[in-house]
Amino acid sequence: MELRVLQYFLAVAREQSFSGAAQSLHLSQPTLSTQLKALEEELGKQLFVRGSKGSRKVTLTSEGMVLRKRAEEILDLVHKAETEIALSDDAVAGDVYIGLGETEIVRWIARAAKAMRTQYPDIHFHIASGNADFVMEQLDKGLIDFGLLYTAVDPAKYNSVTLPMRDVWGVLMRRDSELAEKAAITPEDLWDKPLILSEQRNNRAGVLRWLRRDVQKLNVAATYNLVYNASLLVDEGLGYAICFDKLVNTKDCSLCFRPLQPRLEATACLAWKKYSVFSKAAERFMQTLRETLPTE
Repeated sequence: MELRVLQYFLAVAREQSFSGAAQSLHLSQPTLSTQLKALEEELGKQLFVRGSKGSRKVTLTSEGMVLRKRAEEILDLVHKAETEIALSDDAVAGDVYIGLGETEIVRWIARAAKAMRTQYPDIHFHIASGNADFVMEQLDKGLIDFGLLYTAVDPAKYNSVTLPMRDVWGVLMRRDSELAEKAAITPEDLWDKPLILSEQRNNRAGVLRWLRRDVQKLNVAATYNLVYNASLLVDEGLGYAICFDKLVNTKDCSLCFRPLQPRLEATACLAWKKYSVFSKAAERFMQTLRETLPTE
């Protein structure tokens, strides 16, 4: 039984699909199927229940679930051994790929990156920016090492660390708007106003709960997935944008930001695919980030 084949097995268990696992592993589906069929023959047990015709979903048999548990333990030990050996070498170089949305938390990512580059100048960071759907897609395809998300992740597919910082929701508006004189904005203040809302489902759901209104009962003038674009819509008088604080510099400009009351915050996590074998650079980045994050 090879470690490589155990990784293949866990990828299918995670993706619940041979095609999805083959894509994440950068293998052809026939190659993956052949390798796992040989594993079943080696063990003398059926590990997967293939979906009925028309369905590609794959589930584990009881024997498959036993193997999954043991395979996770085996690969965890291998990963720890590789990490200990890798980190014993002072020469750390390589690339770290991170998917990010628009949030002040990016500053902490930047601080960890700067600390790493100071010590290891041959490490390079590659940032892919977009909404949660984009970041999750990049993560699933193995195109990034880490993804910053505000949505719950499946613990069977991903590892994650909850970040101690919080993003604060509020309203971005023109300084000459009627709500600009208020210190904070209540749900009732916005019920009759033209709104510019995030198009991300998770973000919008939280805002709608705070507003205590169905979206059909609100005056939604526009939606956005980039706050910069939303700020231009606000500046042109289209409406009030509900967004995170500190993403638009409102100093000495026509816009202002007011927090929501009751206060509404969002918690983010940094996620990565289970059973990933990190490069030295990615492993050291996670270590550095943990060291630089503020405590609760």
